[in-house]
Amino acid sequence: TKMSVREVYWGLVPDMTGTFMLSKLVRPDIARELTYTARVFSGTEAAELGLVTRLSDTPYDDAMALATEIAALSPGAVRGSKAMFNALDHDGAAEAFANERRVIGEQIGSANQKESVVASFEKRAPVFADV
Repeated sequence: TKMSVREVYWGLVPDMTGTFMLSKLVRPDIARELTYTARVFSGTEAAELGLVTRLSDTPYDDAMALATEIAALSPGAVRGSKAMFNALDHDGAAEAFANERRVIGEQIGSANQKESVVASFEKRAPVFADV
């Protein structure tokens, strides 16, 4: 894989919140260097910089395994976690904490949360209701 923050190469600036999101993924000096130079870098360097989750020789198989692992967990807990991460783009710490409390309150004691615990104690795969 080859990657680049290419806009400056074309005489433009990053759009679609490119500088904002890049600055959340890497140190400010790295975000600036990648943006100002528009240099092409490898997937290996992207992993070292924290821009990719992992490297793989079998990306499809690994992605499907990860999707299967996530799909085996409580749907409400996964959706709630996703919503909390998505809110971090515009929320501060106080809002994030309040959001966590709200989502935990929605999940704790729910049928799927109870099933997570019972299945773990019974050493079996959980069976969730997608509500």
